[in-house]
Amino acid sequence: MAKQTSFCPVLGFLVIGFLCFICLPAEAALKKYQFDVQVANVSRLCHAKPIVTVNGRFPGPTIYAREGDRVQINVTNFAQYNLSIHWHGLKQYRNGWADGPAYITQCPIQTGNSYVYDFNITGQRGTLWWHAHILWLRATVYGPIVILPQQGTPFPFPQPDREEVLVLGEWWNADVEEVEKQGNALGIPPNMSDAHTINGKPGPLFPCSEKHTFAMEVEKGKTYLLRIINAALNDELFFALANHTFTVVEIDAVYTKPFTTEAILIAPGQTTNVLVRANQIPGRYFMAARAFMDAPISVDNKTATAIFQYKGIPQTVLPKLPTLPEQNDTNFALTYNSKLKSLNTPKYPANVPLNVDRHLLFTIGLGINPCPTCLNGTRLTASLNNITFSMPQTALLQAHYFNIKGVYTPDFPDKPPTPFNFTGAPLTANLKTNLGTRLNKIAFNSTVELVIQDTNLLSVESHPFHLHGYNFFVVGTGVGNFDPKKDPAKYNLIDPIERNTVGVPTGGWTAIRFRADNPGVWFFHCHLELHTGWGLKTAFLVEDGPGSDHNILPPPKDLPRC
Repeated sequence: MAKQTSFCPVLGFLVIGFLCFICLPAEAALKKYQFDVQVANVSRLCHAKPIVTVNGRFPGPTIYAREGDRVQINVTNFAQYNLSIHWHGLKQYRNGWADGPAYITQCPIQTGNSYVYDFNITGQRGTLWWHAHILWLRATVYGPIVILPQQGTPFPFPQPDREEVLVLGEWWNADVEEVEKQGNALGIPPNMSDAHTINGKPGPLFPCSEKHTFAMEVEKGKTYLLRIINAALNDELFFALANHTFTVVEIDAVYTKPFTTEAILIAPGQTTNVLVRANQIPGRYFMAARAFMDAPISVDNKTATAIFQYKGIPQTVLPKLPTLPEQNDTNFALTYNSKLKSLNTPKYPANVPLNVDRHLLFTIGLGINPCPTCLNGTRLTASLNNITFSMPQTALLQAHYFNIKGVYTPDFPDKPPTPFNFTGAPLTANLKTNLGTRLNKIAFNSTVELVIQDTNLLSVESHPFHLHGYNFFVVGTGVGNFDPKKDPAKYNLIDPIERNTVGVPTGGWTAIRFRADNPGVWFFHCHLELHTGWGLKTAFLVEDGPGSDHNILPPPKDLPRC
């Protein structure tokens, strides 16, 4: 990794006294990383297996940078799978070539090949993360991104004494790619994970975990910043620390109005920074993560644990478990999310679009398609506005930039073709579901309001949706059907939370707004890998703007080919 550099003119002795006040501020640093994607043997739950890793580590290495830095990451693929890596939450202005979702902005990096992701970090600071963006490889190919503020810029909250990154994940004893293939072949949901993990370790509530428990040592009276990432494939998670409270100060690399809570809710793809003060009787306390699911759907309900250990306390002391919300605690989920507000200060404003150029309504649908070779003669599918997205064989951004015909059509509908009582009695039939690679075209710099509506096709369920290339403001949310006449009057247009991944409540809706000022092709999808694979995804094609500084940058020379 490159060292950060600074520039200060070297002056002769004759003029130093006259010009000593002149010293240019530190230049942006160039941070370089080498990521070797390789298979390594890893043991968990009394079971060893080969998994795909980066640099042989699980989770992978942390990327450290400062706001304003340039980052270059050379990814060399030694694994048997073609893959790409997504830098989740980084806006990649005009630079979709560095975004990473396979067949959306790039073709995957083939076995034995390399690709350099080259991007600037502009106007962002906080906790993000990176992960594989093809198949189910992000089950093990993931790691944190820590973006520090510019030199001399303090946090807008009390300075912590130390920081710790906590990445929540899932573990399968079986080969996760085989698990996915088996589910697809049978047309049913694949086997759920065998454990949740904290920094790749399930903790002592699982067998053979003596060496597989993460612990952080703390000192009484000190304050710690926990950078928490949910890298799980399919589970929203509650997270808590016994006898301690959290002060939430940031989500998805956006500062928040601080509030205290005994637990947090964090969906796949989301990040949350909390302050915790070591102010309890010195001892050993469990941090714990467990799934949230308030629909009649099976999830891995086993609890992962790590240890918050006060200095000087022997390891023979048994840690105390926190009280987590019940697995189906809808009220906690809705109440917690309602407390998330943007900081909205002169330095960190909430620039919410107040006037809207495009109003979109996307309905989430789960359904069943005929499948003669499947277990029940049917295959589970998913759709947005009754369209099950078909992945292309040529990357969409390349097709757009080079004007390659026949890869996609820019006609994804602004609203569902067949309105119905979205959250009423369960419907078991698809509503004219179509398969297609259809994008929604948006004019540069136009303002967009998108209402994401859950439906009761097969079942209601909470869905975390991630938009690449953008942050957005969550201006409203509710349970039941969105009412375009009444619900907008309840919007928060003053300090709504700004983020890149939002949970749509079970049997409800979420309204987001953003300004389409980043030209390119940007993926929009459910961050439950199960649903993404079933087709719960689309992409926005944001057109170039006026002038070359509002156009997509030229592609790099080493862009992978399909």
